[in-house]
Amino acid sequence: MSTVISIRVPDETKREIDRYGIEVSTVARKAIEEEIRRKKMDEAAKAAEELGDYLSKIPEEQTLQWIKEDRRTR
Repeated sequence: MSTVISIRVPDETKREIDRYGIEVSTVARKAIEEEIRRKKMDEAAKAAEELGDYLSKIPEEQTLQWIKEDRRTR
């Protein structure tokens, strides 16, 4: 399923779109998809940073203990 989205552009922009034969729907779709990808990457980077902040609060000795325990259970 799809949804129609319309935009308003200045007359000059519309003339140039027509002059250069730009497929507005294709360009707009790609631009929107790229912006969504960027937003997702920003969101993931923020989550990774928050996770790093959280994990950095765990004492190194605790981390080493967990690693040793995990290796013993293998």
